[in-house]
Amino acid sequence: MDIINEALEFEQQKLKSLSTSDRIEISRKAKTLILALNELYKRKKDEQLMDIMKRLTAIKRKVEKRLNGKHLITSI
Repeated sequence: MDIINEALEFEQQKLKSLSTSDRIEISRKAKTLILALNELYKRKKDEQLMDIMKRLTAIKRKVEKRLNGKHLITSI
């Protein structure tokens, strides 16, 4: 259950004033945690694992949204 504790600690991280490299690192860490939790979920079918994965996915999307930025397309 070490992966669950690691995921819960990751969830508590501060996400303010991060550099681009910090955002990339957080995104990659979230992805590895989600995949590891998914493997556990496949075996145990525990709804708490699914809830943790959903919260991590939300964090990952938020960070990646900021990484990618908003691309404005102007039509002339």
